[in-house]
Amino acid sequence: MTTSDLLYQTTASAHGGRAGHVDSEDKQLNVRLSVPQGMGGKGGVGSTPEQLFAGALAACFESAMGAAARAESYEEFGVMQVTATVGLLSNGDAHDLQVALDITLPGLSREKAQHLVDRGAEICAYTRALKGQVEIDYRLQDA
Repeated sequence: MTTSDLLYQTTASAHGGRAGHVDSEDKQLNVRLSVPQGMGGKGGVGSTPEQLFAGALAACFESAMGAAARAESYEEFGVMQVTATVGLLSNGDAHDLQVALDITLPGLSREKAQHLVDRGAEICAYTRALKGQVEIDYRLQDA
C-alpha cells in the first residue's frame, strides 16, 4: 500500500503509562488512566488501555458488519450491538490479550447473522490486525 491509500490517520500519546493519561493530537481524546487493583494498582477513577481497546474494537467491528450489510443489500433489520470483552493474561514476564465479541443482530436469521459476523471479521481493520496473533471468540447472541 502507498500513502495514497491512506483514508485516515491519527496520533495519540501516553503520559505516565497505565497510571497517567492518554490524549490525541487534536485534543478530541483525553482519558485519565488508572491501574486496576487486580493488577496491583490503586484502582480509582480512570480507564485502562484494555477498556479503550475494547471500545475501539466493538465500534470498528459493528461498523464493518454494517458496511457488509449495506454492500450486500440486506433488508432493514433491528439495531445491532457488539460488546467486546478484553482480558489481559499473564504469560511469564509478558502479557497476552484475550478477546471475545458478543454480537446481537435482531431480526436476522441465524444464517444471515453468522454471514455478517464472518464478513465483519474479514473486513474489520482491528480483527484483521489481530488475526493469527490473538484468538477472538465471536459469540453470536440470540436477539
